[in-house]
Amino acid sequence: MTNTFQRIYKSTQSALPKAGKTIWWLLKLIIPISLFVSFLQYWGIINIIAKYLAPAFSIIGLPGESAVVFISSFFLPLYAPIAIITTLPLEIREITILAIMCLVSHNLLVETAIQKKTGSSFAAIFIVRLSVSFIAAYLLNLLLPAHLGSVHVLQQSIVYPDVYSMLSNWLVNAGKLSLKITLIISGLMILQNILKEFNMLSLISKLFAPLMRLMGLSADSSFLWFVAQTLGLTYGSVIMMEEVENKQITKASANLLNYHIAINHSLLEDTLLFVAIGVPAGWIIAPRFVFAIIVVWSLRGIITYRARKKQND
Repeated sequence: MTNTFQRIYKSTQSALPKAGKTIWWLLKLIIPISLFVSFLQYWGIINIIAKYLAPAFSIIGLPGESAVVFISSFFLPLYAPIAIITTLPLEIREITILAIMCLVSHNLLVETAIQKKTGSSFAAIFIVRLSVSFIAAYLLNLLLPAHLGSVHVLQQSIVYPDVYSMLSNWLVNAGKLSLKITLIISGLMILQNILKEFNMLSLISKLFAPLMRLMGLSADSSFLWFVAQTLGLTYGSVIMMEEVENKQITKASANLLNYHIAINHSLLEDTLLFVAIGVPAGWIIAPRFVFAIIVVWSLRGIITYRARKKQND
C-alpha cells in the first residue's frame, strides 16, 4: 500500500510542473481573445458583421438575427451563444439548426490554435469545421420535422450601461474560467501520469480499440478521444500535446484524431447545454458523429492516394 501511494505521489509531483506550463500557455491565448471579443460585443461590431451574413442564413432556414449567435460562438465557448439564443424569438426547430452549427464551430480560433500545436494545419481544421457546420445545418433544415417543439422561454438580454460594467463582468468570468482551466488541466495531467504509472492506458486502448477502428482512428487515440468527449476539445488537445511530445502517439494518429474531435467533441457537457433549452439530443449528437467519421475516413483516403501516387512517381 505504501508503495502504491509513493507511486501516486511521484506521478502527481512530476505532472504539476508540466501542468503549470500548459495552463500558462493556454491562458495567454484565451484571456486576450475573450477580452477583445467582449469589446467587439460592447461596441456592437459583432451585430454589424452579423447583418451582412443574414442572407446566407436564410438558405439554411434561419432568420437574420440568428447570425449574431453564430458569430459569437465563432469566438467564444458555448455559454455566450446560448445566452444570446435565450433572448431571441426562435422556434425549437431553428434553435436545433443553430445548435449544430455552434457545436461544430464554437470557440473556433482558440481551439484551432491549440490543435495546431499538436501538428495539424490551422487552415485545414478551420475550413473543415466551418464547412461542416453549414453543410450539417443545410441538411438538418431538409430533414427536421416542420414542428419540432414549442417556443422556448425568452429572457432579457444583458445591456451594460458603461464600459466599466462590461469589464467588471469580463473580469469575473475570466477569473472563473482561469480557475476551471487550472483545476481541469492539473487533474488531467495527474490522471494521465497515474494511468501511465500503473499501465492503465494500454487497457483503455484495448477497450476502445473496436470503436476507434470504426471511426478510422488508431487504438492509441482512445484516452485522448475519451477526454475530448467528456471534457472538450481544448482539454483533449492539451493532453495530446503532451502525448505527441513524449511520442506516446504518432503525429499521423494525432492528426486524424484532431479532425474527428474538431467536429465531434464534448458530447456530455455541450449537448446538455442545448438540451436544457429544449433541443432534442439525437438531432445534435448523430450528425456530429456521422460527419466526424466521414471526414476522418476521407482524410485517410486522401493520405493513402497521395502515398501511392508518390510511390508510382
